[in-house]
Amino acid sequence: MIAPTFSFDAIGTHWQIEINDFLSEEERDSLLNKIKERIESFDKAYSRFREDSLVTEMSRNTGVYRLPVDADMLFSHYKKFYDVTDGRVTPLIGDVLSDAGYDAKYSLIQSKPLTAPLLWDDVLEYQYPNLIMKKTAMLDFGAGGKGYLIDIVASLLEKEGISTYCIDAGGDILTRGGQPLIIGLEDPNDSSKVIGKVALSNQSIAGSAGNRRVWGEFHHIIDPVTLQSPKHILGLWVIADTTILADLLATALFFISPEELSKQFDFEFMIVNPDYSVITSDGFSAELFSDA
Repeated sequence: MIAPTFSFDAIGTHWQIEINDFLSEEERDSLLNKIKERIESFDKAYSRFREDSLVTEMSRNTGVYRLPVDADMLFSHYKKFYDVTDGRVTPLIGDVLSDAGYDAKYSLIQSKPLTAPLLWDDVLEYQYPNLIMKKTAMLDFGAGGKGYLIDIVASLLEKEGISTYCIDAGGDILTRGGQPLIIGLEDPNDSSKVIGKVALSNQSIAGSAGNRRVWGEFHHIIDPVTLQSPKHILGLWVIADTTILADLLATALFFISPEELSKQFDFEFMIVNPDYSVITSDGFSAELFSDA
């Protein structure tokens, strides 16, 4: 019997899952297969980088689509953030990202002049479990999809009787049970350094920075209004009770003030400005290093 650690690559990022419960070799192998199968099914539904995905089919044909059983949490969160941010956090950003160069081939070459994404009500009519695509559009769930998938994997672990674990997918982390986990806060300009640390206990943390997926004048976040990547924030972290919420907030904070978002959501945050000054909420108890 061992307390296993799973380490693998999926959905374009590295996963590490540490489990403190003891499992037999057979239980460990079965659990890992279930995790990978669940990630694969999620990716096949929502990835705009796959030719065989549901999202890719929606980009080609209008009509009524029956969504997977996990869709309601994803779409309801996106709709709320779409409304709160006046459309700046939108699943309809996919064509903008693709045209800018963040496409299925990861060309990182802008293919055409950018145009503002279509409006939610002009394209989507959502009544779970159905989604009507009134116009074709490439949906992108990069702002919250990975966070939601972490939450889904956590639910899978708990259904299997696992009570103490940590899931890290590309730096978005969820921890349950056990001692608080000390998280290093990566220097947004140098991934080999950290500028501080924060303790995480029975919550999720997600970060975002302009040094990830950078090409030309763009990074992985593009403002659907200005059609430019925000440069006024160097990096940020969000702690929340779920990873989908932390992940979406880590994008929304590039567009909307923490004060406005805190009227709708419970979270803690730390924002690093281009001059390395920081703004933190009262509950984000980070220890910052003076030589960072």
